[in-house]
Amino acid sequence: MFYIGRSAQLHVVKEVEFGLYLDGDNFGEVLLPKRYVPAGVQPGDWLDVFLYRDSEDIVIATTEKPFVQVGECAHLKVAQVNDYGAFLDWGLSKDLFVPFKEQRVPMEQGRSYTVCVFEDITGRICASSKLSLYLGEKNEGMFTAGEAVHLMIASRSPLGYKAIINGAYLGLIHNNDVLGALKPGQKISGYIKKIRPDDSIDLTLQQQGTEMKTGLAEQILIDLAKAGGTSTLTDKSPPDEIFQWYQVSKANYKKVIGQLYREKKILIEDGRIVLVK
Repeated sequence: MFYIGRSAQLHVVKEVEFGLYLDGDNFGEVLLPKRYVPAGVQPGDWLDVFLYRDSEDIVIATTEKPFVQVGECAHLKVAQVNDYGAFLDWGLSKDLFVPFKEQRVPMEQGRSYTVCVFEDITGRICASSKLSLYLGEKNEGMFTAGEAVHLMIASRSPLGYKAIINGAYLGLIHNNDVLGALKPGQKISGYIKKIRPDDSIDLTLQQQGTEMKTGLAEQILIDLAKAGGTSTLTDKSPPDEIFQWYQVSKANYKKVIGQLYREKKILIEDGRIVLVK
């Protein structure tokens, strides 16, 4: 079974003057307009396509690759705004529609917003910046503290940054856990910091406790070996520089550097650290 707003591999059934007809299974024969037909394709071949509905509500295929599919989130730029809503550039010739009722704040042409893509009750593909309507805000036993996750920064809030967790949940990176510049749409690795009493999810960008120290110590030693045994990234380096290299705070970096020094694995010299051979 195939789905609107998703990619699929379809069998070419026949060629007509205006394109190809593909076997769309539950959708019947689906047209791939001539302008999207790759050179040399003929009946019997298989094609990777994206399925959507045209302005007449007919299921149609394209070989264009969208930036995002139904059920996913992305940070997209507004191509235009009219009396019906906003239209986002999502990589297809036909822009992605965001009704006014699905806009968390009124969208403006030229600006970008984090949205979830969904299929409405009519089968039309739309997007919404009201992320909490489509993503879970309660943990409900899904994650545990310390678990590694994939994050996409969604928006800024007075408390920190809202982030999308593994494409399906919302959590918060509190201001005191923000170690460097973040921007909406940015994809970054992170960790579940804790599950709050109300079952909401707090996030952090660095491992906690012993696992963080062990992993960071190993990486520092590997990097020193690769660099010929020396590094100018010391406990005096700027916090942003340390975070850019290891995604940890300066305080945690200093702790691990001190630990390696006490274990006699490195020397701390003026302006550099040196691997003990």
